Amino acid sequence: MDMMTLWHLTGWEFAALAFAALLVGFSKTAVSGANTVSLALFAAVLPARASTGVLLPILIAGDVLAVLTYRRHAHWPTLWRLFPAVAAGVVVGTFFLMWADDEAVGTSIGAILLLMAAVTVWRRRAADRAAQAAVDAEGDPGERSGRSGPEEVTSRAGRIKARSYGVLGGFTTMVANAGGPVMSLYLLSAGFRKLGFLGTSAFFFLIVNTSKVPFSVGLGLIDAESLLLDAALVLFVVPGALLGKWAVSRINQRLFERLVIAATVVGGVQLLVR
Repeated sequence: MDMMTLWHLTGWEFAALAFAALLVGFSKTAVSGANTVSLALFAAVLPARASTGVLLPILIAGDVLAVLTYRRHAHWPTLWRLFPAVAAGVVVGTFFLMWADDEAVGTSIGAILLLMAAVTVWRRRAADRAAQAAVDAEGDPGERSGRSGPEEVTSRAGRIKARSYGVLGGFTTMVANAGGPVMSLYLLSAGFRKLGFLGTSAFFFLIVNTSKVPFSVGLGLIDAESLLLDAALVLFVVPGALLGKWAVSRINQRLFERLVIAATVVGGVQLLVR
């Protein structure tokens, strides 16, 4: 890690990193996927590869706060189905980082996110058209029953989709801490309601991000100097998480889904442009 990078930040540069840390907390408890903006801010202030090592402990702090907030809403059958595929994606991402430069990383992940966002929008519109008559006649049964998980979690199509998204999620989270949008799109397409979405993603990313630490240390992305910068920035994650917890109860399901997809598109474009 370049000592000059970490200890000679200007006031504006530190403010940008602090805002990015606050946004991480907000995204973990409100709009998952919005932390792609944080990824872009970290990469703009710090060297791209070094920024992933500094950002990872910040993300883990946000994951801990999200688990404490939404732990009762996690859907564990979905998590167990995802983990093997995610592990494979993390391994592939580790090898990819050994030779890929910043441009290759950003272009690959940005293209994946935009493609998946387009597919998700198409699938959601098709599902909305099919379900609109029933919703108009009977209301939203998911909201009334408090269901927080998908209706079908054991179908063959569901298993294939979980494996596909899991590999992509593991790959993107390893190479650029950009797994949030991928898993957000999977959880939306699987039919998760708002609280189930947040609870499941909270446990998912706490486990996955923690498991990435040894790989990041081995690649030289995390060291004592990066952790000292993390110690200063992690203080800003807490108010962001509290703001997200306050906001999520004021966001209805449809707006929630639109915000998640919009954040994914913005993140994908930022990675392509970078």
